[in-house]
Amino acid sequence: MLSRRGFVKVSAASVASLALRPFGLLPALAQSGSSDYRALVCVFLFGGNDSNNMVVPVDDTNFRAYSSIRGSLALTAAELTPTVYAATGNAPYAFHGDLAELASMFSNKELAVVANVGSLLQPTTRAQYQAQQSLPLNLFSHSDQQLQWQTSVASGHSATGWAGRAADLIASQNSSNFPTFLSVAGNSLMGTGVSTQPVALNPGQSLDLKGFNGSAASNARLNALENLLTLETGLKLVQASNAVLSDSIADAKALDAALSKATPLKTTFPKTGLGAQLQQVAQIIQVRDGLGMSRQIFFASLGGFDTHTVELETHRQLYPQLSQALAAFSNALVELGVENNVTTFTESDFSRTFQPTTGDGSDHAWGSHHLVMGGAVKGGDIYGQFPTFVLGGPNDTDTRGRWIPTIAIDQYGATLCKWFGIPVSSLSSVFPNFTNFGAQTLSFLG
Repeated sequence: MLSRRGFVKVSAASVASLALRPFGLLPALAQSGSSDYRALVCVFLFGGNDSNNMVVPVDDTNFRAYSSIRGSLALTAAELTPTVYAATGNAPYAFHGDLAELASMFSNKELAVVANVGSLLQPTTRAQYQAQQSLPLNLFSHSDQQLQWQTSVASGHSATGWAGRAADLIASQNSSNFPTFLSVAGNSLMGTGVSTQPVALNPGQSLDLKGFNGSAASNARLNALENLLTLETGLKLVQASNAVLSDSIADAKALDAALSKATPLKTTFPKTGLGAQLQQVAQIIQVRDGLGMSRQIFFASLGGFDTHTVELETHRQLYPQLSQALAAFSNALVELGVENNVTTFTESDFSRTFQPTTGDGSDHAWGSHHLVMGGAVKGGDIYGQFPTFVLGGPNDTDTRGRWIPTIAIDQYGATLCKWFGIPVSSLSSVFPNFTNFGAQTLSFLG
């Protein structure tokens, strides 16, 4: 017998551009929105982004250590874009030269860096790691760490993601049943809750069912299909599958109708996969009132960061895509007047070893630096601490520069969710290990 997830996948194949959402038909579009709109937008960097080269301390001591240990992966001063650091007004940190737009946003206090974040069960020292005390499951594994970033559950498997659990708590603030979580990068466990089911959209494609063209004969076939989906079959699996497809058709119609009334955005997005994803997100945010949405969560992604070899060349391809797409998205939010209402943040499997491989690449590691962008972000600052650049030092798991995180996913995500509107008293239900870190959020959001 197919599992619930199984028949969702089967039905998804029938609707092409929608990963289907079961149960509860969508009512007519709401006519008014909320002035208290807020959205979270995750950009997941699949493969394990080497954030050691994304943001680099350039004070004399740290830059000498960086240049010495990183060897063939070290960027020269000429390959970095300096920034204005809010805390001092000088430039002790620089961004990779192909992240020029993000460096500018950091200097303009529109973007912050959260340093050395990763999956943790509790605060962990080098001695505790080497004694294998209370560690996350299967460290340095792509699949496990991707799931832990999306679920915040470090010690085992979870059927729900942290964004899905947050959406369960916040969905009542929306005035329709349109899904709170939408992915423009395929299926994502991150948006699955107990009652929340994620929807996946293919950017730039029509959400209508394929094979229908609006003619009289086509409409008759569509009506027949919709009537068939309402028939009582007596078979629970068939009824559930029919409900999934029926709900998905309703959601597709609602979104298509809302988007058809929108004015085209003036902001130009780059012609890249991530550019198309974030353009689609901006367009859906634009029609939030028509959909009756007060709270939304989006998931986008960029892959290719598993840089065991030729890392510098790979970053020269990927980082401009990231920087330009995020900059365009920021401009679109300003155009829509919601720059203070949307917070965009990065996630990734893990960072990579500070010490390079023999193939001018890096291996799987742990703690990673992340970017947070938006009008509510206290930008131009570094939150948390960069690791000590010493192989075998206090932040290293071994002798290769696998940095032990000093900020947990739970703290990072809880800070985002608190701004999103999750009550402080409910944060531990979204992030099960939050209390292990003093139940304290960070200060990068106002």
